Amino acid sequence: MTLAIFGTMTVLLLLGFPMMIPLIAGSLIGFVALFGGFGQLDTMVQQILAGIRPASLIAVPMFIFAADIMTRGQSATRLIDLVMAFVGHFKGGLAIATAGACTMFGAVSGSTQATVVAVGGPLRPRMLKSGYNDSFVLALIVNASDIAFLIPPSIGMIIYGVVSGTSISELFIAGIGPGLLILLLFSIYSHVYARRNGVPVEPKSTWAERGTALRRALWPLGFPVIIIGGIYGGFFSPTEAAAACVLYALFLEMAVFREMSLKQLYATAKSTGLITAVVFILVGAGAAFSYVISFAQIPQQVLAGIGIDQMGQYGVLFTISIAFFVGCMFVDPIVVILILVPIFAPVVADIGLDPVLVGTIITLQVAIGSATPPFGCDIFTAIAVFKRPYSEVVRGTPPFILMLLSVAVALIFFPQIALFLRDMAFAK
Repeated sequence: MTLAIFGTMTVLLLLGFPMMIPLIAGSLIGFVALFGGFGQLDTMVQQILAGIRPASLIAVPMFIFAADIMTRGQSATRLIDLVMAFVGHFKGGLAIATAGACTMFGAVSGSTQATVVAVGGPLRPRMLKSGYNDSFVLALIVNASDIAFLIPPSIGMIIYGVVSGTSISELFIAGIGPGLLILLLFSIYSHVYARRNGVPVEPKSTWAERGTALRRALWPLGFPVIIIGGIYGGFFSPTEAAAACVLYALFLEMAVFREMSLKQLYATAKSTGLITAVVFILVGAGAAFSYVISFAQIPQQVLAGIGIDQMGQYGVLFTISIAFFVGCMFVDPIVVILILVPIFAPVVADIGLDPVLVGTIITLQVAIGSATPPFGCDIFTAIAVFKRPYSEVVRGTPPFILMLLSVAVALIFFPQIALFLRDMAFAK
């Protein structure tokens, strides 16, 4: 049965079907094989519905909607201008500003692909004009968008929290440390790159210009305050914070900046609805598939085959890291989380690993894999947005991937990078 399930899924993927079809087909084969026919398909439907029932999932379309509103309005541009005003004049300052803008936009959207579009659109032409090589620019944008998957709100962390039963609030705050560490490494590399390649610096902004940029960005800076301050101040749950973000985005773009009309709002809501439908179909199909593989004890067979019972905590964390990294090189990150988290969950519980640490490492590996050849989804987002060939988009990625992997290794050996803020915020 295991061979039939995964063989069918592989063939469907190679034939070009979207990932939801192989997931549903694999689940269907599993239910028919396990229960001896089609009589138990109502159970499959129940599992699909159970997968999308958790209230925490409501945060996903809300954050997507808020990010889409910001991208079409002025909020994203004002955040970019603020970062440029303070670091643009350093050697490599424009590249550092791009990484910083990805971080700031990630603190609002939680989506790597939204970050590629929002930050890459205005800053890529500016970097090219300043003398940066396009392969470096594309690689920086694609990989700096990974920070959006770690800095709260992270859609990947929401999905992981729902699947594993881990506190989403704790996951959110645990992502801040690794996200800032990645920003630091990217900034150092950008500075070194600019020096080696003789990239000219941007004109230094005056303090008056910085003050203007700060005043213009004060309204958009309210998003992190709502999300982080609201959640950890005890005012909102993560789901309520997502709803508050949508209301705040609507208030800014329609009432304060007056950049969005009702017609544009309808188009934005429609776009969010389409994206949400795909995500929720994947989540529901993933829940049914997880039920099948758990009932058939496939996780136990797979883990026994690689000898994970004989590994210590470090060995398990490295195994998890490799599995998620490789998986997201080929398949959508949400699908990988839905399939692999239930497989590793029993081992994580048995050896006493902190599920928040595991979730942070998984989220980072998922983000890295989504920007890694051959099929990382952020690569194809960049190809579609910037109209550049595949080879050019991936050419400059190796240094960034090495830096991201070094952060992942550091998290395994120094877990307090992620857990320090969590322990402070949720002191027992």
